[in-house]
Amino acid sequence: MVRRPVSAPFPNRFSLGCRWLIGSWVGMGLLGAIAPLPALAIPGNPPSAEIGLANAALPPVAQGQTLIINGSQVSIPWMIAHGQIGLADYGVTDHLGATLLSNGHPNQQPVQWFTQPGEAVDLAAWVQGGYRFLDITPLAERYGWQVQTQGTALQITTPPAQVVGLRRTAIPGGERLIVDLSGPAPVALADSVDALTLTLGAAANTAVLRDAIAAPAGAHLGSLTATPVATGIRLQARASHQPRLATQANPPKILIDIRADRLQPHSIAWAPGVRWQQRYVAVAGQSFPVYWLQLDPAQASLRPIWPDPTTAVGTAPLTTTAQRWQAIAAINAGFFNRNNQFPLGAVRANQNWISGPILSRGVIGWNDQGQVRMERLFLRQALTTGNGQTFPIQAINSGYVQAGIGLYTSAWGRTYQPILDGETVVTVINGVVTAQQATGAIGSSSIAIPPEGYVLALRAYATAAQALPPGQPVTLESELLPASLAPFPNIVGGGPLLIRDRTLVLDARLEQFSAAFGTQAAPRSAIGLTASGEILLVAVHNSPLGPGPTLDQLAQIMIQLGSTDALNLDGGSSASLYLGGRLINRSPRTAARVNNAIGVFLP
Repeated sequence: MVRRPVSAPFPNRFSLGCRWLIGSWVGMGLLGAIAPLPALAIPGNPPSAEIGLANAALPPVAQGQTLIINGSQVSIPWMIAHGQIGLADYGVTDHLGATLLSNGHPNQQPVQWFTQPGEAVDLAAWVQGGYRFLDITPLAERYGWQVQTQGTALQITTPPAQVVGLRRTAIPGGERLIVDLSGPAPVALADSVDALTLTLGAAANTAVLRDAIAAPAGAHLGSLTATPVATGIRLQARASHQPRLATQANPPKILIDIRADRLQPHSIAWAPGVRWQQRYVAVAGQSFPVYWLQLDPAQASLRPIWPDPTTAVGTAPLTTTAQRWQAIAAINAGFFNRNNQFPLGAVRANQNWISGPILSRGVIGWNDQGQVRMERLFLRQALTTGNGQTFPIQAINSGYVQAGIGLYTSAWGRTYQPILDGETVVTVINGVVTAQQATGAIGSSSIAIPPEGYVLALRAYATAAQALPPGQPVTLESELLPASLAPFPNIVGGGPLLIRDRTLVLDARLEQFSAAFGTQAAPRSAIGLTASGEILLVAVHNSPLGPGPTLDQLAQIMIQLGSTDALNLDGGSSASLYLGGRLINRSPRTAARVNNAIGVFLP
C-alpha cells in the first residue's frame, strides 16, 4: 500500500491572537474562555514508524464539541494540541466520509479519502478523554481545506465541488450507486439499516439530478429523491440493507454499496492494549459478521459499570453508561427485566455486590493484576438469629424473586419497594432488627435502606417473619461456590458458560435457561480469554444469509477467535459494543437500553 506520510508536528501555529487557515494567516482573536483538557502526552512512534511525533506533555491550545463542515453543524469532539488538529475518529469517518484502514501502531492511523486504490493518508492519532483523535492536518494540506476555530467550534471549509454524474450499477448480491464529482467533497451517510440518506458537500445541476431521479428503482435501492441543503445536496432512497460508503480518486467519486455482506474487515490498533477487529467468521459454511476488541490486561483494565452508580435499578443506552463512567470502550453484560429494569445476575464491583448471582449461571471474575476466571457461580448466604435460627437468603439486590428471603443493600438504591404483593420487609442496622413492616401491593410503599445495614424482603415466609421482631440480633454468612472465584473483586454474570479450559461446556439447561433460549438464533455478545491472557469483547450479528448465531455457533466462533474460556452475555437487541464515542457493531437506533456492562479503562 502506498501511504502519504503525516507531516511532522510543526511549531505552535495556534498562538492566541491568530487563526490559522491551511496555507495562510489571518489576525483575529482565536478562542475566548475554554476549559482546558488535562495536559496531553502523545506517545512517540516506534523506531520503524514513517513519521515522528512530539513526545511532550503540553496543555492543548483549544478544544470543543462542535464541528462545522461547510456550514453544517454536528456534535463531534475536537482538540488542537502540539500543532495538530485532532478530530474524533468517528467524525472523520461519519461526517467526512473517510475509511479507517488496518494499522500496526495506535499512534498512526491510515485512512482512505479520495485516494487511489491501495493508497492511504497516514494521520497521527492519540487517545484523550475517552476519544481517539486523528490529526486531520495532512488531509487539510493535501486537499486545500480551510480550518479555523470559532469559540468552541472547529470549522472546516472545503473547496467547492460539483456532482457531475449519478449512476447505478449491479454488483454481486446487491447494487451500487456511483456519485461522480469534480473534486473531493465531504460526505455523510446517515445511520439507517433500511434506507440511504447521503448528504454531499457538493452542488449538482438540474439535469444530473433529473436523470438520477428518473432512473427506475432496483431490487436493493429504491427510487432516488434529491433535496437541496445549505451545504450541498441530500440523496435519499429505500435500501434493502445498510449502505456502505467508500471514495476513490482520479476521477473523484463516491461509491455506495447496498448488499447483505457489507462488513469491511479491518484490524486497528486503537490504543495501547486495545485492538479493534472485525471480519466474517464461518461456522459450518455459514458466515457471521463479528466485531471484537482484543485487550491486553496489562495496558487496559475492566470494571463493571451500570447506568446510575447510586442504584442497581434502571437502564440506559450503552453509550450513555460508558460515557458516564468515562470508559473508552464497553460491552453490554448481564440479563435484566425489561419491564421493571431490575438486574437478573451477578454484578460485583470492588468486592461490593451491586446484584447477586442467580441460578448457578456462568460468570466472569477478574482482578487488577489481569487474572481472569470463568465458572458457574452459586452464592450461598444464610441469616442466623440470636437464638440460633438460620434462614437461607435467596438472592442479594436481585429482580429474581420467589418465595423466601431477598436481601437489599444500599447498592440497590436509597429505598426498597415491594416486588411482589404482600411482602414483609425487615430493616437491619448494625446487625440488629430495627423494624418490621407488612406491605401491600407491588410498589405500594417505599422503605429506606440504611447505609449501615440492609433490608430483608420476606416473601410467603411467615416463619422467618415471626423469628425477626425488632431487637433481634442477626448475623449474615456468605460463601462463594466455587471458592476459586472468591478472591476476584469484580464479577459479572451472563450465561450460559460456553468454554472452560479449552473445553466446550455449553449447557443452557444446567443454568436453567429455557429450551427455546438454548436453540435460538440471534445477535450475541460474549467475553473470551485467550491462551496469552488477552481478553476478547465480542459481538456477533445476523449472517448475510439469515439470522444470528445459536449458542453453539457462538461457542465455535469464540474458539476460532482464540478463546480458551468464553461466556455468553445478554444478546438480541442488547448486543452492543462501544468504542470511543459510538457503537461499532450496530446502529444505535436498533440497540436496546441495558442494565449493566463491562467498561474498559486506560491508565
